[in-house]
Amino acid sequence: MDAPSPNFGSRRGGARPDLVVIHYTAMTTAEAALERLRDPAAEVSAHWLVAEDGRVWRLVDEAMRAWHAGAGAWGDVTDVNSRSIGIELANPGPLAGFPPFPEPQMAALERLLAGILDRWGIAPAGVIAHSDMAPGRKADPGPKFDWRRLARGGLAAWPDPPGDGAGGAVAFRAAAAAAGYRAPGDDWQTTLAAFRLRFRPWAAGPLAPEDVAAAQGLPCLPVDGRRTQRESRHNPSRS
Repeated sequence: MDAPSPNFGSRRGGARPDLVVIHYTAMTTAEAALERLRDPAAEVSAHWLVAEDGRVWRLVDEAMRAWHAGAGAWGDVTDVNSRSIGIELANPGPLAGFPPFPEPQMAALERLLAGILDRWGIAPAGVIAHSDMAPGRKADPGPKFDWRRLARGGLAAWPDPPGDGAGGAVAFRAAAAAAGYRAPGDDWQTTLAAFRLRFRPWAAGPLAPEDVAAAQGLPCLPVDGRRTQRESRHNPSRS
């Protein structure tokens, strides 16, 4: 369904999207989120909103720059809004104890993502969490989102197989940075928390070999337009 939002502009510098950022709305209903994302005074939007029952609204044309990501970075991209497509999932998040995302919503998201990746030639590794690009500032889509399900469908990255977990903090920072993570103010503890929120949401305490192994198993960002061997191995259908 089309529900145009006025909250958008042109992508800066002729950028085209090579990322998809997944959010939760942190509002009590999809309708409340739809109202806010279309409110000029709110100055926020996304390209798409997906309700719990699978309804999908298109708010901003994908060729335009929606206002969804805010401050943050992924790899060397600091204007994430100009390089991304934003998808909001109706989910109250912390307002209701982080409920799971219902099956109709996940199925609708999978269909939507498949179309976006095909239209824009975006690799599965380009599908990221809001928390991935804004460690410490954002926590969505939160600990109940099923990233592994998306990865099984070729719609996101997952560390399968993981690395050997050796090398400690130095190895974790190198592997996480190669995948796209940044540490604001060199605060790698905050980045570790964001990383765990997506890949090991049950984990706590100091950096563990399992964290290192997961980071080592992620695809690297493209270099000069060519994917690294790690990325090709994890996403053979899009190499």
